Amino acid sequence: MQQHIDVEALKKDPEFLANMQRLKEEAEAEKSVSKGYRLLDSKLVIEAPEEEINEVFTFIVNTAFDKLADYLTEHRKFDIVGNEEERAIARAIYEHAMQRYSENDAKAAKEMFLVLYHTIAHEEIKEAMMVHACAVMAGNSFDSFIDDIVDLRHIDPHDPLAIFVSEFVQPVDILLQMYSRYVEEGKEALKVLEKEEAKTKNKE
Repeated sequence: MQQHIDVEALKKDPEFLANMQRLKEEAEAEKSVSKGYRLLDSKLVIEAPEEEINEVFTFIVNTAFDKLADYLTEHRKFDIVGNEEERAIARAIYEHAMQRYSENDAKAAKEMFLVLYHTIAHEEIKEAMMVHACAVMAGNSFDSFIDDIVDLRHIDPHDPLAIFVSEFVQPVDILLQMYSRYVEEGKEALKVLEKEEAKTKNKE
């Protein structure tokens, strides 16, 4: 049974407000995306003003992209299963990509989905990111992607990886076969990153 949250009481609860302030300071000092999300959740619970929510969201996105730049430079992959911070970084980039897709910014959405395909160290989610990128390249609108390609019926709300859409109306391997020309196009676009990675490994 779901507990009722007394929003007005929380807004005046000194302990809750102090915890929220501490979380804000820690997130900023540690440049922690996962703590940024926890802060965002707290702000949403107390129905904070829109500008406060936007401020936290901007912090999350900017910090995630700064971290992504570091990971690309260092040729590191996101461990989205065992590392909460890395999962939060990937989540922020993914949510930003989905927002861009919903706003018809196909170029930015495609690039972000491909970068996630390149940087996520989890085969199922990695392949799902390629499906996202191919759907964009094939000219599917965001609505048709959600309505016709994604299968929302089997999402487990208790699975921490459920934030990444990975269930589709057809098996992923079939979809990637159908989108084979776009898969090749996507992999071609990623060759620059792979060449840089190979260079670094040869130097080591």
